[in-house]
Amino acid sequence: MFDKVQAILAKQLRKDPAIITRESKIKRDLGADSIDILQLLVRVEDQYGIVIPDRALATFETVGDVVDFLEKEQAEG
Repeated sequence: MFDKVQAILAKQLRKDPAIITRESKIKRDLGADSIDILQLLVRVEDQYGIVIPDRALATFETVGDVVDFLEKEQAEG
């Protein structure tokens, strides 16, 4: 799961995937803005067929937060 999120972020933000870790802060470390985050979530929702609630979105600070949420959703799905 991490590899897929990493690849999406690397492509979208034009970053080397090697610098993107679970601990990377999406805004501070990777330079994503609100539109980048929205585009990431739309891609993830489309790819996994899920809807990410706004309350969950507010908790995503690191790449690991997104991965953990997706893994939990997939396990429950």
